[in-house]
Amino acid sequence: MSEAAIPRTISRNLQFENGTAIGISNRWNKGQYCSILTEAGIVGCGIYDTRTAAEFGQAVAIAKGTPEHPLVEPEDLFAAKIVDATPQAKALGIEIGMPGKAAVELMLKAAQE
Repeated sequence: MSEAAIPRTISRNLQFENGTAIGISNRWNKGQYCSILTEAGIVGCGIYDTRTAAEFGQAVAIAKGTPEHPLVEPEDLFAAKIVDATPQAKALGIEIGMPGKAAVELMLKAAQE
């Protein structure tokens, strides 16, 4: 197997006003996804299924890229608009249309309470 054929995964700490979260990016041939993991939940790209997350009581908010502008790195989620969220995420104040960074801040704030 060549080096180019190996999938890539990265994670790094991201600092926010309300604390630190983990940014994650995974890439493979013709695919990728990214997310920001907080103690209270996840802000991620459209690959996540909010119905399943809600069934398990998880706070998940998703943003959606496009084929022309995919969400690849966790920082891409900062300006991306939230398009769906579990009831648990909405209970933290996350709203459809808000930027991903604001959703992360709400999750970090909730984890402090």
